[in-house]
Amino acid sequence: MAEKEWNVVDLLKTTIAFFTERKVDEPRLSAELLLGNVLGLERLQLYLNHDRPVSPKELERFRESTRQRLQGRPVQYIVGESFFYGYRFEVDGRVLIPRPETELVLEDGMERLSAITLPVGQGPSILDIGTGSGCIAVTLALRIPGSHLTAVDISTDALGVAQRNAQAHGVADRIRFVQADALDPSFVEAVGVPFDMVISNPPYIPEPEWATLQDEVRLYEPRLALVAPEGFEYYRSIASMASKLVRKGGVLCFELHADGAEGVRNLLLSGFGQIRVVQDYGGLDRALSCIVG
Repeated sequence: MAEKEWNVVDLLKTTIAFFTERKVDEPRLSAELLLGNVLGLERLQLYLNHDRPVSPKELERFRESTRQRLQGRPVQYIVGESFFYGYRFEVDGRVLIPRPETELVLEDGMERLSAITLPVGQGPSILDIGTGSGCIAVTLALRIPGSHLTAVDISTDALGVAQRNAQAHGVADRIRFVQADALDPSFVEAVGVPFDMVISNPPYIPEPEWATLQDEVRLYEPRLALVAPEGFEYYRSIASMASKLVRKGGVLCFELHADGAEGVRNLLLSGFGQIRVVQDYGGLDRALSCIVG
């Protein structure tokens, strides 16, 4: 019997129903992104081309993508990209998938940075600790003309992804990439002079919590970028180095574990001022920023 001939809209409807039945997260979005990636179309274009035939080769590629999705592989890793603050970023299993919550951290950092006095005629210098895909560093370079960034990660594999993203967005000449560990005593020496702002989304999942995470995270995203033994090690280390990393009057900005605001705030009781916490869309504490005294 001949293979059924599919068009875009029929294939989408069938796949969305199938994903829904199998309890795949965000079944419509998953189907649209996977099919759009195979056909080279944005999500809106799928519906503008709803009667476009899907060739047998395209159908096989799409079926392979759906098989991976059914196994729990995140859509972003299957298609090799994700969006952050409206910009497209390359992602794979070497880096975390950018989250909407991290956009709040970015916005909080930009707002705090805009309110401080910078040296006349100089763009701000910014340190991004745990850069991963480079989404924070690259976006800051794009949004703040004249800024100069240092993007640090413990993983050389992650830095390779971040560098490609910087090149793709045309800001590689304003970002210095450094392989270093913020828990290492040599960290300050590795990154250089004090910065106007230090921003970080560090590993903050406590070790015992790792086993409770959803499979999409635990089985596919890099554990190194997520887990710290107690959850506070990186905050503690960065706070202890802040007087050397951040110039007086500069900004320190963290992404938080949903339950971590009080613990991080307690690390900043001395030598820091104007501490504020920003909640995410679910009402959870997500970003903490302060001025280094």
